[in-house]
Amino acid sequence: MRVVEVDIMSKQITVVFPDNTKREFSEELTAYDIAKDISEGLAKAVIGAIYNGKTVDLSTPLKQVADDTVNLKLIKKEDEEAKGIYRHTLAHIMAQAVTRLFGPDRVALGIGPTIENGFYYDIEVKDGQITEEDLPKIEKEMKKIIKANYSISRFELPRQEALKMMEETGQHYKVELIKDLPETEAISFYKQDDFVDLCRGPHLPSTGKIKSFKLLSLAGAYWRGDEHNPMLQRIYATAFANDEELEQYLKFIEEAKKRDHRKLGPQLDLFIMDDAAAGMPFFLPKGATALLQLMEMWRKFHKEAGYVEVMTPLIMHQDLWKQSGHWDHYRENMYFIEKDEQHYAVKPMNCPGHIIMYKKDAISYRQLPWRMAEFGKVHRYEMSGVLHGLFRVRAFTQDDAHLFITPEQIVPELIGVVKLVDKMYKLFGFEYEVELSTRPENSMGTQEQWDTATQGLIEALKATGTVYTINEGDGAFYGPKIDFHIKDSLGRTWQCATCQLDFQMPERFDMTYIAADNEEHRPTMIHRTILGSLERFFGILIEHFAGSLPAWIAPVQVMILPIADRHIPNVEELKSKLEAAGLRVETDGRSKKVNYKIREAQLKKIPYMIIIGDNEIETGKISLRLRSEKEIKDMDINQFITQINQEIADYALVSPFEQV
Repeated sequence: MRVVEVDIMSKQITVVFPDNTKREFSEELTAYDIAKDISEGLAKAVIGAIYNGKTVDLSTPLKQVADDTVNLKLIKKEDEEAKGIYRHTLAHIMAQAVTRLFGPDRVALGIGPTIENGFYYDIEVKDGQITEEDLPKIEKEMKKIIKANYSISRFELPRQEALKMMEETGQHYKVELIKDLPETEAISFYKQDDFVDLCRGPHLPSTGKIKSFKLLSLAGAYWRGDEHNPMLQRIYATAFANDEELEQYLKFIEEAKKRDHRKLGPQLDLFIMDDAAAGMPFFLPKGATALLQLMEMWRKFHKEAGYVEVMTPLIMHQDLWKQSGHWDHYRENMYFIEKDEQHYAVKPMNCPGHIIMYKKDAISYRQLPWRMAEFGKVHRYEMSGVLHGLFRVRAFTQDDAHLFITPEQIVPELIGVVKLVDKMYKLFGFEYEVELSTRPENSMGTQEQWDTATQGLIEALKATGTVYTINEGDGAFYGPKIDFHIKDSLGRTWQCATCQLDFQMPERFDMTYIAADNEEHRPTMIHRTILGSLERFFGILIEHFAGSLPAWIAPVQVMILPIADRHIPNVEELKSKLEAAGLRVETDGRSKKVNYKIREAQLKKIPYMIIIGDNEIETGKISLRLRSEKEIKDMDINQFITQINQEIADYALVSPFEQV
């Protein structure tokens, strides 16, 4: 990279590095110039910089600021901040490779952003398409581009020149993007060899700076996420600083594939999806059984915490949703019905129904807090391109609750919610992180109300010793919120529980209670879920446990296997005994070898298998086999019943028989 020549009269600025050391440099030097001034080795190692909080190319000149001070961090490829830079660059390298292979006249490029753990590029190939068989060819071409080590340079063009260049090269999607840019925004491009792409950057200084990458998959993606737009092809890929990190991530992906709930769900007879109701799962008997166990546990904990359970209609008049504010803020995600010249909406949320119940009678302060909970089925329209098994659906069940409280009860009730979340998540061994989201731009209410609500959430988190981070501007339109992100066995995080403090709904619905002064006052409302969506949480559990659900959730807890047909009567007798003890039991009386049946039961992830043969009938004992393949001979059946029932009562994650 060329070092900029700077006149000796240039203004001096102070550069502050992350360790708070300071050095004087001439203004207009680039981050690369500064790295080179420090050492040749550093100049070779750096790939980008963070300049006054913004990630930039190494070639970005450091301009004068108000106090003549520049904060600068030089980024090496091993740094966390480097991932966005080299993945973004590799997206361009991938686009260049596709353009070379399919021809510049046939390729129209969409967008190529970085995402968690990788990047993608949306591409249109005219009169053809990219196939899975093309991915190795694209990788090979990318390696050629990397080996060539083309320098990467940034340049800007006036709007009309930028539009003309993209139109002449047939990049109509880029033309659309440029037209949507604000008039004041600089229109920048990046060039490597003969390939030019519209981009804000930043990028690596050359294509040879990173080599550890892998193309992962192909998918369809509507342009700009709109199903009325053309369908492009999205190539997903990943990249890391070195081969070791890449290999580790590829192993993680393989493990994640084995745990994919979309595969395990049908395999374990838990649920299916069907085009007859796209995005709306069908739960088979075993899946319904498992969900009922989750619901039973939830009901037990909520009853102990002082909640009452209610049920509200699925369809309510659209005037209700106008009053709640959902009409203005959420209409595009709702389903509507017209009947008898009346307009109704399928509920996307449960809160207005709970408010109607609250308003049925005059409420005294003595009745508060009123903790109202529901397994409420809701429907929200999601575009088909984002539907994803149980994780992104159009119909789901919220474990919803609304707490109606006085101002004095805000902090105590929020503390109760946080403790209940913690108690339930510990059942599954989940660690979690907490995020406090503040007022968004599109919101309701006064700043004073938002400040009071936000402070209440902060006090509750501090009172419970909960560590949290601030997510500025990501609150609900009616109030700030706390989100809980659980971490699964693969280290992935999932946002499930949420707790939202709301002063707006009580105002919009004119909710009141009679206080101790015999005057009407406005209650405060807490919206909260813990599992979030019952369906999504179930999908997370399937992947977290790789289908091997704990015995208390497992739809079938015990499979009894006769060695021969003559043992079937004894098997049926034992089945009745276990069912009488409250266990969920199946038998496999097929004329198959017992080892085959054991293997089948293990594939179905059944926690316990009992094998019955001549010896077991003679001794009155059982042979027990765990899905971990551990075997226990000559076990007393009553001992087994006692221990497994204790395991279920304790919501245990590990079988007590593993220690026997």
